Amino acid sequence: MMNIGTYAVPVIVCFILVYGYLHGVRVFDVFLEGAKEGIQVSMSILPALIALVTAVGMFKASGGLDVLSYALAPVANLLGIPQEVIPLVLLRPISGSGAMVIFTDIIKTYGSDSFIGRVASVMQGSTETTFYTVALYYGAAKIKNTRHTIPAALCGDLTGFVMSALLVRLMFLN
Repeated sequence: MMNIGTYAVPVIVCFILVYGYLHGVRVFDVFLEGAKEGIQVSMSILPALIALVTAVGMFKASGGLDVLSYALAPVANLLGIPQEVIPLVLLRPISGSGAMVIFTDIIKTYGSDSFIGRVASVMQGSTETTFYTVALYYGAAKIKNTRHTIPAALCGDLTGFVMSALLVRLMFLN
């Protein structure tokens, strides 16, 4: 049986090439120009990304993540967030890879069908790496003033964290 998903990307690429050719676009030249621009953008945002990754690594290695998790446990308990996912709550807005390491540890320790595993899964899928995304996109656009972006995005993340715990509790713990 033929799997349509296997052919989706090649069909889209061929469509773009044919469409460009039929409309007189020099597709290869445009591709090279875009690749050159992409490399320049990558080089301009690289310092911010290195600083972010270094800061996250230092925070985890210093034990600061554990201290902050312990300090926030009463607030998390009040919001209905399990104490075991607090490190995920703290790292998810900062680092996708750091959050993925913590998420994997949670799943290995508690299982994917446990309450904690389900809450972590929903959190991982419904929140964003806010600071990474802002650093990436604002750095690429050379925007220095984020104005209300970070507070609004963090409010969205907080809503995602609280609602993850609430909805998992409502849907799975009758």
